Amino acid sequence: MKLPTFEDTWQNSLQWQPTEKQLEKWEQLYQEILLINRQINLTRITDPQDFWEKHLWDSLAGVIGLDFLPYKDSLKVIDIGTGAGFPGLPISIIFPHWQLSLLDSTQKKIKVINLFLDALKLSNCQTVIGRAEDIGHLQQHRETYDLGLIRAVGEPSVCAEYVLPFLKVGGIGVLYRGNWTKAEESNLQTALKQLGGKIILVKQFQTPLTQSVRHFIYLKKVISTPRQFPRSVGIPKQKPL
Repeated sequence: MKLPTFEDTWQNSLQWQPTEKQLEKWEQLYQEILLINRQINLTRITDPQDFWEKHLWDSLAGVIGLDFLPYKDSLKVIDIGTGAGFPGLPISIIFPHWQLSLLDSTQKKIKVINLFLDALKLSNCQTVIGRAEDIGHLQQHRETYDLGLIRAVGEPSVCAEYVLPFLKVGGIGVLYRGNWTKAEESNLQTALKQLGGKIILVKQFQTPLTQSVRHFIYLKKVISTPRQFPRSVGIPKQKPL
């Protein structure tokens, strides 16, 4: 199986196109994932078109075409709960001058991602094993990132509590979501008052192949996050702000 390239679809949906070299890297990543998936269940999304839409397009739709991101700078980025390496890996291929940390609490997944980094020679990525609630308090990670990425792991306020402590003041957090409701937005606004952030943009997309609804919520860190956040492991999910 080979990945479709969908150059026109990239252009039509995001007004952007990957280079030949980037397409080759994505194909290599896809083949590596197919290979490893025979041994461990890394991702259930292995059909070429599904993989393209749910892993490649979705990953990049969250970070492309934003007038508040200084793309040419060497941004320091963290992907929280990276799983099989998304959205971090496709982004690292597009922006080789960015420095990415791929964080996950599952050692098996991190081991596999390290294999991918070696195979694809992605020198701008490092992996971090741990829970966001713990790692977010470590000096080398707290308030050191320009950009934080988090795919839906629960309540938006929970995602915000995970991501905001990692960001510098002025840094941007991106919440990757499916549906988005007024109630969720209201709850998030309440949490952000405690965490030192604000919503600066909500972008809605239809995915290009299946016309599924996607939302990307962009948070800006305006003041330092109080030291008590993130709360201890499990508490953010059990008792959302």
